[in-house]
Amino acid sequence: MGKVKKVVLAYSGGLDTSVIIPWLRENYGCEVVAMTADLGQGEDMDALREKALRSGASKVYVEDLRREFVEEFAFRVLRAGAVYEGGYLLGTAFARPLIARRQVEIAEAEGADAVAHGATGKGNDQVRFELTYKALAPELKVIAPWREWEMSSREEELKYARERGIPVPVDEEKIYSRDRNLWHLSHEAGPLEDPWTTPPEDVYQLTSDPRDAPDEPEYLEIEFERGRPVGVDGRKLAPVELLEHLNEVASKHGVGRTDMVENRLVGIKCRGVYETPGGTLLYIAHEDLERFVLDRDTYHYKQLVALRYAELVYYGQWFSPLREALDAFVERTQEPVTGTVRLMLYKGSCRPVGRK
Repeated sequence: MGKVKKVVLAYSGGLDTSVIIPWLRENYGCEVVAMTADLGQGEDMDALREKALRSGASKVYVEDLRREFVEEFAFRVLRAGAVYEGGYLLGTAFARPLIARRQVEIAEAEGADAVAHGATGKGNDQVRFELTYKALAPELKVIAPWREWEMSSREEELKYARERGIPVPVDEEKIYSRDRNLWHLSHEAGPLEDPWTTPPEDVYQLTSDPRDAPDEPEYLEIEFERGRPVGVDGRKLAPVELLEHLNEVASKHGVGRTDMVENRLVGIKCRGVYETPGGTLLYIAHEDLERFVLDRDTYHYKQLVALRYAELVYYGQWFSPLREALDAFVERTQEPVTGTVRLMLYKGSCRPVGRK
């Protein structure tokens, strides 16, 4: 497997990455440094730190990346208007390069010679992590245990963990595969594997059932400066606070649910159910303001750029010259995108009803 002295692992605290820590030590004979990113997923970070240490990590970094996540990634994608295949607002896709970037920075500070992740061989995330590693630190060895080890099921991982006294999740029979951050919550697997099955209501963790949402509509105003959200209802808010507030309001009204079958980067189709409450409000308001202030040719061409931008982000090419070039175009288009949009939220729907 090659000689490795020290590896920095992107650690989530789930079963996979908890098992990866001892697996790396046993199979590579190396020191394992765990790195956990706080992107607003609501996890107990102190508990994650303790769990990683108990699993065999020599050191644990818990990195609060919420501000960078919203300012540098979420709002950048928002200003581009990037939506993958007409429905996915890219919440996991642009989270991975941020995590991988910080992982590389820690690897360099620690003098590590390798990085590792827990993404499976069938998903998009393996590509997103590894393209970032190669773009930022091509000299680091990349270890992807899911492509190397012989374990092929959750049951085998649980057995491996128990044999080594590794703490495992209490919910051993979890149905869904989920990823959560400040921008969204995604759901896959379980009954969702059948594309004909209506998602059970217990799938949703953030948003209210629109049928149970308030019987009266709620109006709110989102203010933008050069395409960046800066305030709600006349009150200036920092990016993280603004998104948290919009998440709360939109969730109450059941806004932000998406159910779609998408084309994965690795060539297979996958059903994803997404909850993106605050992000949905921002996209609707931002596009409405763009239609209001941009000239026809710029607005139409920017829609074409948004499609390509979404593909780049989805495909893991965040740190690419093309994405940077497209950002320069987007930056120029956002110069006049300053104003306020009034939205009406009602039982799962959101629509603009005023702009200035």
